[in-house]
Amino acid sequence: MARFFAFIVLLVPILMTAGGIKLIRDTIFSRIVEPFPFLWLQFIVGVLLFLIGFLFLAGFLLNRDRKQGKVAPRFMNPKVKE
Repeated sequence: MARFFAFIVLLVPILMTAGGIKLIRDTIFSRIVEPFPFLWLQFIVGVLLFLIGFLFLAGFLLNRDRKQGKVAPRFMNPKVKE
């Protein structure tokens, strides 16, 4: 059940990223999608969706690899002195 939940959590940003790419592509080909009245607004929303989804996935992978010790030393968290 935990793996299924993790899959669903990762599916949402993947769909956001794909939707952002579609909006950017539609803007390049001058096709307005229904909820957006202007091409520039459609492009900005597409870029935001793409960046939010992409950065979430990148952060998830970095966090997972840090836990497993598979990242370069410069990407490791500095140890906090207590």
